[in-house]
Amino acid sequence: MVTNAPIPSLPEVNRSVSVRGTHWFRRMLAFVGPGYLVSVGYMDPGNWATDLLGGSKFGYALLWVILVSNLMAMLLQTLCARLGLVTGKDLAQACRDYFPRPVAWALYILCEIAIICTDIAEVIGSAVALKLLFNLDLSWGILITGFDVLLLLGLMQFGFRKIEALIVALVITIFGCFALNVFWAKPDMGGIARGLVTPSLPDNFALLTAVGILGATVMPHNLYLHSAIVQTRSHEQSPEGTREAIRASTVDTIVALGFAFFVNAGILILAAAVFHPKGVVVDDLARAHELLTPMLGGTSAVLFALALLCSGQSSTVTGTLAGQIVMEGFMRWRIEPWLRRLITRALAIVPALLIVQGGGAGKTAELLTLTQVALSMQLPFAIIPLIMFTSDRSKMGEFTSAGWMIALAILSALMIIGLNVYLLYSSFGAGWIGLGVSILLAFAAWVRWGYKPRTTT
Repeated sequence: MVTNAPIPSLPEVNRSVSVRGTHWFRRMLAFVGPGYLVSVGYMDPGNWATDLLGGSKFGYALLWVILVSNLMAMLLQTLCARLGLVTGKDLAQACRDYFPRPVAWALYILCEIAIICTDIAEVIGSAVALKLLFNLDLSWGILITGFDVLLLLGLMQFGFRKIEALIVALVITIFGCFALNVFWAKPDMGGIARGLVTPSLPDNFALLTAVGILGATVMPHNLYLHSAIVQTRSHEQSPEGTREAIRASTVDTIVALGFAFFVNAGILILAAAVFHPKGVVVDDLARAHELLTPMLGGTSAVLFALALLCSGQSSTVTGTLAGQIVMEGFMRWRIEPWLRRLITRALAIVPALLIVQGGGAGKTAELLTLTQVALSMQLPFAIIPLIMFTSDRSKMGEFTSAGWMIALAILSALMIIGLNVYLLYSSFGAGWIGLGVSILLAFAAWVRWGYKPRTTT
């Protein structure tokens, strides 16, 4: 259990939601929410680009990647919830407290890069949605996204449950839009079944797409986010209360990420059913909307754009919270959420505007795919610390993760690292892998033998 309880991230909402009640079902419902905030990161606009590309080019063949990625996400997010509930620290605070200072700094920089990559996807997705729905110029849409989340963050003044209610409503809207579109598309159920259970990678481009799907599904910043927001629940501070909180949070996570799986699978299935049979490869969100109108009708295209807008808006809220958690946890810097939002969003708006102005709207798909691959490259640097902490009995006590959970988490980490190494090798050759390994080894050697921490007197 908690020994030296740290100052929590998001202190204004920490332990603000009561979970006490006489009936177990009411207590269970009180824990519902954090999983849905996490789930929107698994269905953000970056997922759309990779799923549309994968479905339109390879049909149902990459559905297994979405399934495996989602199962990995369920396991890893469950470990995050366990870490936060047991130690009272989020993942960023644990990294700061348990690792040497240079390691914590390096992990912080990588996490900020991941958040910026995520934000670029949200900027582009929201701007494209505004263009599709209201014919708003893409550049203006990108600029508007710099301020849209400020209105949503105002809901924080009315309690964390209001934020959760908004996110749940947006998730249900996204799910409903795609459920209708998939129904109208009349997909091949046999092809869906084969794609889910038959792993295959037809070529090197399929590998790139698979890594993009993986990076868009299991997102580094979500691991930090979840370990903090589970602490908004005011559960009983006892072994029994913590055990109940872990069980309830696990159920919340699995159900919420189940919605995310159906949305991601729905996007790929829609592309596989509508575009792949006609030999049309869709690598652009606007092109998908344009092609849906003659193929499935105008209503289908509107639902597609509406779901895209909901996806972008929900992701901006959770991205802001994750940025605040990471900054406070690693660096103990506390700034206003609106200022944090504008700083991060400005770093995302600049490359998005340059791409649109220089290469046109068609280049946005390429930028989206690259951001998702970059996220996948950074995943191990969040997953490995998470596994280390949750398997350490000195930190977790009786709530140390079971051996099978740790084994599966390690297998997931090895799979992600292996895919990334193979991608680098096939794209750039062995030289870049050697350079990367050399840098990591040199950094580790310096931290171990060369770094001298400051001593206080």
